[in-house]
Amino acid sequence: MNRERLRAMVRKEFVQMRRDPATLRLVLLVPLMQMLIFGYAIRTDVRNLPTVAFDQSRTQESRALVQRLTATGNFVLREQAESYDDAVRAVDAGHARAAFVIPESYARDLKRGRPTQVQVLVDASDPTSSASAIGAAQMVGQQLNVEIVRQRTGANLASGLPIDVRVRPLYNPALRSAVFVVPGIIGMILSNILIMLTSLSLVRERETGTLEQLIVTPLARSEIMLGKIAPYVLVGYIQMTTVLVAGHLIFQVPLRGPLLALYAVTFLFITANLGLGLWISTLGRTQTAVTQSAIFIMLPNVLLSGFMFPREAMPPLAQGIGALIPLTYYLQLVRGILLKGAGLAEMWPQALALALFAVAFFTFATQRFHKTLE
Repeated sequence: MNRERLRAMVRKEFVQMRRDPATLRLVLLVPLMQMLIFGYAIRTDVRNLPTVAFDQSRTQESRALVQRLTATGNFVLREQAESYDDAVRAVDAGHARAAFVIPESYARDLKRGRPTQVQVLVDASDPTSSASAIGAAQMVGQQLNVEIVRQRTGANLASGLPIDVRVRPLYNPALRSAVFVVPGIIGMILSNILIMLTSLSLVRERETGTLEQLIVTPLARSEIMLGKIAPYVLVGYIQMTTVLVAGHLIFQVPLRGPLLALYAVTFLFITANLGLGLWISTLGRTQTAVTQSAIFIMLPNVLLSGFMFPREAMPPLAQGIGALIPLTYYLQLVRGILLKGAGLAEMWPQALALALFAVAFFTFATQRFHKTLE
């Protein structure tokens, strides 16, 4: 082996790397971003679940119970529900992840030494976040029972514990991870594959020389963009249907909600991602540069949307960044429709957010494409 030739080859590669700033930025910034996201934003200890309380007792004892539950740090009381149905609807729509249901006779039963029951409804569609909430509720019930038994001299436990805190996991009683993961895979596949395909389509036209032929046609900029994304809408629906059917047959993922609503919001999500992909395609003139930009954008898409890690466990800054990602809202919609049986009437804010993303990204891509032509 000739050392001089090897040294010259190594020197040439370093010079080539220096002449390619896009690759150099990717090599340096992606590991830094991964470190910041995993170290700062990604946490598996889920706390501060938004909670509603349906307190029928409205006494000092019932308020003390709610305070004990929220003092664990696993629950954050957002509002008081006016009925049991209102509490369930809040969890269905995703406004709350848990609900306390305290009976009217709670304080009276405690004073008379009779057993009483308290129900805690927990959104178990995400097994990670629900497990900690279930454990916290059961722990509070055990602590209260110990305190009450100590206060009652000669208490008879044969008839049962003073307080029976019954936790009811909703939507996924067995806490199966597949029920949570498979709907998320639908959004992840649609997002990443469609962004990558469309981001490469325009720059591929430029590299092969066919983009100039499109420019001289009487087609408007918006017509070129619509023509670019139209075939991929069908591709996205095929991908979604394949995963949906396979997940239902193989992993027994429930299909509780209206599938027509799911396909409607999926159109908005597909359009938003295709618009984002087209916008990315205008950021570079080579497939390598565009691929690097797509990877840089898709990293927060995977980690901060709630696909892998519960958003409730993330700090406010990471939650704010996640709120700017279309996948965040689509995951809430697909899980709400499939697992909770919710419809657009309950989840219209998420659908509206997807519609705004679709319009915004398509507009940005069209305007950016116009500037590129100039």
